[in-house]
Amino acid sequence: MRNHTPVTDLMTTFILMGFPHAPALDTPLFGIFLVIYLLTVVGNLLILLVISMDSHLHTPMYYFLANLSFIDMWFSTVTVPKMLMSLVSPGGKTISFHSCMAQLYSFHFLGSTECFLYTVMSYDRYLAISYPLRYSSMMSGRRCALLATTTWLTGSLHSAVQTILTFRLPYCGPQQIQHYICDAPPILKLACADTSAIEMVIFFNIGVVASSCFLLIVLSYVSIVCSIFKIRTSEGRHRAFQTCTSHCIVVLCFFGPGVFIYLRPGSKNAVDGVVTIFYTVLTPLLNPVVYTLRNKEVKKALLKLKDKVTYSQSK
Repeated sequence: MRNHTPVTDLMTTFILMGFPHAPALDTPLFGIFLVIYLLTVVGNLLILLVISMDSHLHTPMYYFLANLSFIDMWFSTVTVPKMLMSLVSPGGKTISFHSCMAQLYSFHFLGSTECFLYTVMSYDRYLAISYPLRYSSMMSGRRCALLATTTWLTGSLHSAVQTILTFRLPYCGPQQIQHYICDAPPILKLACADTSAIEMVIFFNIGVVASSCFLLIVLSYVSIVCSIFKIRTSEGRHRAFQTCTSHCIVVLCFFGPGVFIYLRPGSKNAVDGVVTIFYTVLTPLLNPVVYTLRNKEVKKALLKLKDKVTYSQSK
């Protein structure tokens, strides 16, 4: 029979059990994830630096891309360092109650803000391709700032709902969270009370946000495709398609794993852990790679930055 002593009264820590793997893989996995994390941070910092220094990139598209890079850098930082600690030290698996709460809030705050930001970016591409002559007036600096601020505030509110609903419950032993991060589904399994109503609210909350954002993105791209086919020159159509391809790739990589984790019936800890690694570790790295390798303007800006650094070092 479970001990029904609330964790907030006596238990001050949880234990993150991590994802299933052989103990012999701890060191190799630590090395792989550390390299990926460092590349993620450096890559996103580089995009932020390039966008801030190159005046040609001071446009709405790159303004939102800078927001995305900032989110990805911190989204990875919220989860990966703790996972690295758990791979090399038994004590690294322990996390305090309040740290767990902070991690869950930050995880959903950054994740939902990124979800809203992808929607805003698709709207920006829709205006740029469908209304090229009026685009600069329709997407002014003030409107860009308003849209970006709205995504951050809405993401914060959405995350606060998840966090309050999850941690308002009494929690009992055992303290083991069958995951490598503090997320709502595995935490709710440790609650002493009936969680069915809260699980439905969280499911509905995440479902409405994800479905609405994805539907708006799809509608934007249907309109974009219709506008592209109206472009007379093949070069113009190719250029328009190219500006949207990068965004489509990262949207699919972000929404696919998220839908699999949160919007399917039932939960399998082992499978959820592996899929979560994809969108917490790999997706934040994928964004700078996709936007730099496929974007000529960013590559030109990187070469300019490299030339400036080389020139200053040679003086």
